[in-house]
Amino acid sequence: MHANPSGDLLSRLLAALQVLPGVGPRSAQRMALHLLQHERQGGKLLADTLQQAIDRVGHCKTCRNLTTEQQCGVCSNPERDNTLICAVESPADVMALEQAGVFSGCYFVLLGRLSPLDGIGPDDLGFEMLVKRLSDGQVRELIIATNTSVEGEATAHYLYELARPYPVKVSRLAQGVPLGGELEYVDRSTLALSFNNRAPV
Repeated sequence: MHANPSGDLLSRLLAALQVLPGVGPRSAQRMALHLLQHERQGGKLLADTLQQAIDRVGHCKTCRNLTTEQQCGVCSNPERDNTLICAVESPADVMALEQAGVFSGCYFVLLGRLSPLDGIGPDDLGFEMLVKRLSDGQVRELIIATNTSVEGEATAHYLYELARPYPVKVSRLAQGVPLGGELEYVDRSTLALSFNNRAPV
């Protein structure tokens, strides 16, 4: 009995698609069959673009956001207020805040949140880079915009303690963001309300 190489390749495609969040076996099958039956050209474009992104997208040397350059577009923009730093958990949070259009400062992307059970500690969140920015005397306010989960709140507390030795005002996003909510799923007006009503910590 001969092996079916095309079948093996299809199985590999289904398995590869399942690395995406929220994609199970059925979703992966639907995506794969759609690409192979109706969107081969789109599939080639997707594969090529994904390969380029994986090869070329890295982290901003200043804020750790995703970028193809040494510095991201926000950090390199002279019109942004670099005396204001908003600490967020992920690049998705930066995108949400930028789409809301409520913030004209710069960011610091933690790329996670403190979670001892998952083995994520302070060394994994780039706190040394943030301390360097806080200690250079330019930053006047650190806005903590971590999510309101238990881990997000623990991270917020750690950030507050981290900033205490420096002459920096520390604030936290206020009312509007629901308890346990994720910034990337909060609507624009709610996000704007939270930002404009941030409170000192």
